[in-house]
Amino acid sequence: MAQKKETAVVYSQEELAPGIFSLWITTGMAKEARPGQFIAVYCRDGSRLLPRPISICEIDPEEERLRLVYRIAGAGTEEFSSLVSGDPVEIMGPLGNGFPMEGENVFLIGGGIGIPPMLELAKQLNSEKQIILGYRDSHLFLRDEFESCGEVFVATEDGSAGVKGNVLDVIRGEGLTADVMYACGPAPMLRALKEYAREQGIRLYVSLEERMACGVGACLACVCRTREKDAHSNVNNRRICKDGPVFAAEEVEF
Repeated sequence: MAQKKETAVVYSQEELAPGIFSLWITTGMAKEARPGQFIAVYCRDGSRLLPRPISICEIDPEEERLRLVYRIAGAGTEEFSSLVSGDPVEIMGPLGNGFPMEGENVFLIGGGIGIPPMLELAKQLNSEKQIILGYRDSHLFLRDEFESCGEVFVATEDGSAGVKGNVLDVIRGEGLTADVMYACGPAPMLRALKEYAREQGIRLYVSLEERMACGVGACLACVCRTREKDAHSNVNNRRICKDGPVFAAEEVEF
């Protein structure tokens, strides 16, 4: 699927939690996008040349809309938070390889800003789903949307909602089982899940978050270590933007 650049139009935007925004844009890319992919969003400020990669949260192909849920992390995303209905926004995509659709009984696991990419997967995956979401505190953004897709379990770092702890505390505490796991979130969470999946003999697919530059695999700015050599560079790495962001966990190091 070839990526393309176009001018989308902002349909709506709202703040879901402090510093976390939900942005719906109207774009023909909605007819091609798949769960787990991302788009590159360009700033209007010409001094910021590189686009910001943002994961796709929801896809509405009939209305030709994509939903992006992002956290303000710098000047670029701060600019995006000021967008209002009708504003034009330059984007490129859809980018990345997306999630496979496997498993009869699955875990969908999101941590922090790694939660949004799991929502469209939860909607499209035709499996028995147990959804485990990890938050910092009681700002449980997107939980209601996930509850319409499967059974939801929540962990918070401060114990203000659900289980006090992390997503693995939920899985172990509730005695949950699955044959396939899908996860997106911070590296420490993914490392712990990879070890758990290895111990339990469960297939794990991870979506890696990384700072990206070109978004199309040319610059090698977002490589991760792998077991096999990459045909593009002939070294043991993969380009997260081009070869990912979704990988089978046993293929990559993080």
